[in-house]
Amino acid sequence: MSAEQTKVTFAEPPADFDWATLEDDKKSISASDRERMEKAYEESLTSIAEKEVLMGTVVGMNKKEVVININYKSEGVVPLSEFRYKPDLKLGDQVEVYIEKQEDKGGQMVISHKTARVHNAWGKVNHALETNEIITGFVKCRTKGGLIVDVFGIEAFLPGSQIDVKPIRDYDQFVGKNMEFKVVKINQEFKNVVVSHKALIEAELEAQKKQIIGGLEKGQVLEGTVKNITSYGVFVDLGGVDGLIHITDLSWGRVSHPEEIVKLDEKINVVILDFDDEKRRIALGLKQLSAHPWDALSADMNVGDKVKGKVMVITDYGAFVEVAAGVEGLLHVSEMSWSQHLRSPKDFLKEGQEIDVQILNIDREERKMSLGMKQLQPDPWADIEFKYPVGSRHTAKVRNFTHFGIFAELEEGVDGLIHISDLSWTKRIKHPSDFCKIGDEVEVQVLEVDKDNRRLSLGHKQVEENPWEVFASVFTPGSTHEGTIVGRNGSSFTVALPYGVEGTVTLKHLKKADGSKAGLEEKLPFVVLEFSSEHRRIALSHTRTFEEGDDVIESAPASAKRGRKGSGDEGGDHSASVKSVNDKVEKSTLGDLSVLSDLKNQMQAGEGGKAKSKAKKEEADDQSEEA
Repeated sequence: MSAEQTKVTFAEPPADFDWATLEDDKKSISASDRERMEKAYEESLTSIAEKEVLMGTVVGMNKKEVVININYKSEGVVPLSEFRYKPDLKLGDQVEVYIEKQEDKGGQMVISHKTARVHNAWGKVNHALETNEIITGFVKCRTKGGLIVDVFGIEAFLPGSQIDVKPIRDYDQFVGKNMEFKVVKINQEFKNVVVSHKALIEAELEAQKKQIIGGLEKGQVLEGTVKNITSYGVFVDLGGVDGLIHITDLSWGRVSHPEEIVKLDEKINVVILDFDDEKRRIALGLKQLSAHPWDALSADMNVGDKVKGKVMVITDYGAFVEVAAGVEGLLHVSEMSWSQHLRSPKDFLKEGQEIDVQILNIDREERKMSLGMKQLQPDPWADIEFKYPVGSRHTAKVRNFTHFGIFAELEEGVDGLIHISDLSWTKRIKHPSDFCKIGDEVEVQVLEVDKDNRRLSLGHKQVEENPWEVFASVFTPGSTHEGTIVGRNGSSFTVALPYGVEGTVTLKHLKKADGSKAGLEEKLPFVVLEFSSEHRRIALSHTRTFEEGDDVIESAPASAKRGRKGSGDEGGDHSASVKSVNDKVEKSTLGDLSVLSDLKNQMQAGEGGKAKSKAKKEEADDQSEEA
């Protein structure tokens, strides 16, 4: 604002003006003439009414106020702040004002320029929307997501996306400036107006785009400016039309984010890969301007070579390792370790790690390479038959469960299967998880080695002596033992017997002396009906403890039947031995197998002594007959 605009200026009377003559003229004018002259003066002034919009002329200005003449007997004063949208306001400008009061208490006319603008603003805004008219507005301030614009005295919203065709990062650069807009939306209910500056330049750019796209050719190299960077690529301004460089076309090497390659507003050369006239889409490439790294790969690099590489990306199935600039190979998870149980690649590697790998396969035409890491370590299966011969015993770690057994690891890369049937001599195990937990260490014996298929068959029960050979001498048909009913399977029940062994009893053999049926968790005496070491089966009956019957299974050994009937010396002695064992039974533990083993040895020794005594007697008889 100039210095002459900082103060109110009025016209000055001539220095030689005769005020005395003027006073004399007033005295010499008659009352009628005075009335006539006042009437003529009143008619020369503009007739105004309150709540009316009139045009006025700026006749004075200072730092705070603007004086406006509307050809009325007094002039109006308006705050300069109401002309913020018009920073070039000067003396003589025509402006609209709203008459709020003809005179205030001081005789001063009260007017408002802001109210005058708003008074007709909605009509102008609606007209601009209907006619697609270009209007001028003043950017007042920045707000969330855009700018606030003064349009005809109304605050309109300019979204950030509607400022320009290219993304705007600094909104503050537009504050305090006049810009041209188009009204794009009006909400009559909430009195909201949305304007756009972008709409003005899109039409111009459309013609430019047609011209540019019409001159494009595949393979053409152009200079452009990085306009926007996203996670999937880079938008480049080619001079009125945008093209996209996909992240895969930025570099021959692996790119995590486009910001690693380019920066905003950077000028770069790009090559036209493809374009669509209808959709106005242009595919650009940056890496195509440089030679492919595979073309520069050394011819001396062959299958079997040991090379150094850098882990670039880790996936669920492996890792991509860069063995030369821009040349990557796949290191599959199965090639990371000799171990056969499933593991994550992240258990072996980290991104950015430097590792040694061996080239397993290389296809220069397809530009593919397979790598291995375990090949640099000795194969634990190379001498498996010597390290783990059949019959050898070892400690293994439980790695995994299946419904049919346990996979246990003897060492890194050497796993074996313990079948569920080889877990226990005495227990019927429904699922391996009932026997042990992941991570437990178990004693195993190697049962079978299949080197070609990398399979080991292991057994856990084999590390213990087969107790069923001892049980045959204890649970003889006809013998009685204390047992607890622990489970049911259909019509049969499971009974826990001494020494950790289990037997089965049918429902009809659970009848008690009082006529009731025995139930779960009951502890009762049971008679052995059948014993089969081959099938590890013991058939029991509680009812037989107080009732006689003839349904002893015929498959029982004859010697056992004789023992049950108690006939003969040998049978009597056997029944006595069984009774001795039953008297010692307390709790079923595998630790008691030593007792059973000792008992068996005693019985065998006893039978041997009887045989020796009989032989000596016969020899003595023969000698006496000879004498």
